[in-house]
Amino acid sequence: MSRILVAVTHLLGAGHLTRAAALARAFAGAGHAVTLVSGGMPAALPGLDRVRRVQLPPVRILGTAFTDLRDEAGDPVGADRLAARRDGLLAALAQAQPDAVVTELYPFGRRVLSDEFEALIAAARARTPRPLILASIRDILARPGRPERIAASEARIAQAYDSVLVHGDPTLLPLDASWPVSPALRARLRYTGYVDEAPQATPVPPERAGLVVSGGSSAAGLPLQRAALGAAALRPDRPWRILVGRGVPEADFAALRAAAPANAVVERARPDFRALLAGADLSVSQAGYNTVLDLLATGIRAVLVPFEAGGETEQRLRAATLAEGGLARVLPEPGLTAAGLAAAVTASLAAPAPPAPRRRLDGTPLAAALARLEAAGARVTLWWRDDDAVAHTAALDRLLALAAATGWPVALAAVPARAEPSLAERLAEESTVDLLVHGLAHADHAPPGAKKAELGPHRPLAAIEADLARAMDLARARLARPGRPPLPVLVPPWNRIAPAAVAALPGLGFAGVSTFGPRGPARPGLGEIHTHIDPIAWREPPGPDGLRRLADPAALLARTADTLRAAAESGEPVGLLTHHLVQDEATWAFCAALLVRLAASPAVRIARAAALFGGEPGGS
Repeated sequence: MSRILVAVTHLLGAGHLTRAAALARAFAGAGHAVTLVSGGMPAALPGLDRVRRVQLPPVRILGTAFTDLRDEAGDPVGADRLAARRDGLLAALAQAQPDAVVTELYPFGRRVLSDEFEALIAAARARTPRPLILASIRDILARPGRPERIAASEARIAQAYDSVLVHGDPTLLPLDASWPVSPALRARLRYTGYVDEAPQATPVPPERAGLVVSGGSSAAGLPLQRAALGAAALRPDRPWRILVGRGVPEADFAALRAAAPANAVVERARPDFRALLAGADLSVSQAGYNTVLDLLATGIRAVLVPFEAGGETEQRLRAATLAEGGLARVLPEPGLTAAGLAAAVTASLAAPAPPAPRRRLDGTPLAAALARLEAAGARVTLWWRDDDAVAHTAALDRLLALAAATGWPVALAAVPARAEPSLAERLAEESTVDLLVHGLAHADHAPPGAKKAELGPHRPLAAIEADLARAMDLARARLARPGRPPLPVLVPPWNRIAPAAVAALPGLGFAGVSTFGPRGPARPGLGEIHTHIDPIAWREPPGPDGLRRLADPAALLARTADTLRAAAESGEPVGLLTHHLVQDEATWAFCAALLVRLAASPAVRIARAAALFGGEPGGS
């Protein structure tokens, strides 16, 4: 048996306290002696009979002013109360004599209470034997606007903490989506999964709630609840049940009840909330940690209005994650009106039923990255290159159909010495397809044991230049379409080329080069636009059908998210690389979903190769 102390202070809603209490219950259920120290407003927490609870003199905030601490009466907190809180926390530590100390959110947040948390940590580190010191955080953190605060949090983790417990699933929302994770911090992260104690709910048929509206435990949900009353009046054909948190003042609660139309019931939040959801037609809510778990568990249709006041981004990221998985419709808070909410409800009810809820939702790191770029007003340029075209094939038809269906122009890297007349004939009417020069014959000239290369440093430069000159001549002869010659852009086979050969390209008539990976220093007279995302697992052998398999989707999407974030800072265009002749079904499906998802984001600007290499204007 171990002794564990959990310290938490909730300031706005009760989510942090709810999660800390869930941990305390789990620890106690496993036979440990647990002390839960709460510094926020007192709240009813069932099931803590085996947990020792310590209530510090409470503090809270008004609105989203997280640095302006108030007491129960709403008056500013003075030094005496802060000292009493610190003394109470240290007394709880002395009595618990813990083997582990857990600080909820700190040092990633709650900087306004750093004095008491630091006193706790210092006292814990001075004990013999020293207890483990752990930080406890949810899946998404509020990123400070000042870089020095991020650095200070990481330094504190490095100096005083043994591990960071991340209560989430990295395949759903990795911490990187909201907080910069350095290698040192990553080594301390321990993903616990989502903290969810509630059992699978049996619906509550007698009440048949219709539409259930919830806004968390605090007054932050009042704008949503007020809009819901107006929306209920616009949709009198449906029963509405509006749940109001216990932290909402009685006067506001009474005003909501008085304004309710005949088809709406206004009541306080209920302990059987998940069961109520399971029997409802639709949920309308914010996107807090616990609410999202309820939605995932019940699989109900959902309209999410993420809380964004005070620059908050946590709920926006979480809502975007569910929306990408087809599990919710998002109504941004700035657009929250009775009419807007009624329209979102109508659209959600008319849409196909959401897929079965999963805790692992592939693509969510990408959703989080796109949401952050969108919130920042950033735009990233993307383009699409497909390699190894030689003839008109069924696979080429499939590639062109995918390009047409998704609205993405595609650049085909064709092999001049192997190009058949059918290729140019098939592409004659494809005005959004650009042709690039894919080496000469896609022949490997590397010595045994070396990586494959046609234009690598293993050959004399004169031989490479002769091949490149021949490649340009053949490309103009075999790949030209009426009024549309191939672009003078080289795509080296296997994306490998000797540096000396790159320097020679302008003299051979090439205006650009495209390989794989980040671009290097600019070269006069030569555009360098590369690719960065390749979905094929090249290190694995092909299947019995000769096709190449899809790489791990979660890793691909995480890499795509990282690439987009880097490109937003560098300005470098991001390229998707495909190989239509060798892709298996899973790879085709992945590419289709990725192209659609990227095209739907206002943070993405789609460009064609001709525009990127200076051939003509373009992009969207």
